[in-house]
This record gives sequence, structure tokens and C-alpha cells, in this order.
Amino acid sequence: MSGSEAADAKKLVRSASGLRMVPELRAARSPFGLDEPPWVPDKECPRCMQCDTKFDFITRKHHCRRCGKCFCDKCCSKKVPLPRMCFVDPVRQCAECALISQKETEFYDKQLKVLMNGASFFVTLGTSDKSELMVCRLSNNQRYLVLDGNSHYEIEIVQISTVQILTEGFTPGG
Repeated sequence: MSGSEAADAKKLVRSASGLRMVPELRAARSPFGLDEPPWVPDKECPRCMQCDTKFDFITRKHHCRRCGKCFCDKCCSKKVPLPRMCFVDPVRQCAECALISQKETEFYDKQLKVLMNGASFFVTLGTSDKSELMVCRLSNNQRYLVLDGNSHYEIEIVQISTVQILTEGFTPGG
């Protein structure tokens, strides 16, 4: 196995929340990833944290995989993909977290995939007044923004403080 294959290696992990496919090396994890939250202990939640329904033999409690809080089935029935936690299958989430996860998935599927595949942008670096046409893409591990044009840059995502997207002069979808 080459060095890059070892860095991209993943392992299947079983947690209380479900099966996850995570990178073997912590350094290879995406900066967009989320850690699993600690679950509210069962003994600390006798009632649904949304609708206040009392848990009993018939009304079971469920933990939201994203926030870790306890809910009844009505308040935590949605099974939604949660790629930021590397879950293999969609997982149970409360309504609030499910909405957030759905919006993130839209972002990943639309905007982030554009950057993963690469797209041409006019880039102005630092205090320069000149823009340069560059192909921008995210590295495979999503840790670097790679800019290729007359120059080549790899900028660590955590070092980027602001991004300004200008669409002036462009038609929507163009």
C-alpha cells in the first residue's frame, strides 16, 4: 500500500448510534466532520425533550444521533443521512437536527461537489488588486483549497478567514 493509500484508508466502526466509515488516521479526517455527541443518559430524561410526553413501556425514548437528546418516536422519527459524522446509513434525528442535516446535505451535494471536482473562478489573493483565473478545488481529504492558474497554491481550510463570492456580471445558472 502506498503512502497516499494508507492516508486515505478507512475503517468500519460500530457505535451506539450506528455504523460509521471513518478514516483510520485522525489527520485524514475532513475538517467539516462532526464528532458524535454524548447521549443524554436515560435516567436523566423521563420525558420527551420536545413535547414533554412521559416515557413508559409503550412510549419508548430515542436519542437523536446529531444532538444526543432524548425524544419520543413522534419527535425523533426522521432517518436522515448524516455524512458529517460518517454514518453509512441514514440515522434517527429530531426534527430540528434533521432540517439542519438536510440543508448540509444539499450544500455538500451542490456547492461542495463543485469544489471537489474543480471549477474556474477569478481569485484575488491577499491585498492584490489583480484577479487571476484559477481552477479551485478541495483536496480529497477536504483539508486544503487547491488553486491552480499561473501560480499554484494549497491553502489549509482552517487558515481561511473570509470568502467573498461575487456574482456581478453573471446570470443565475450561467
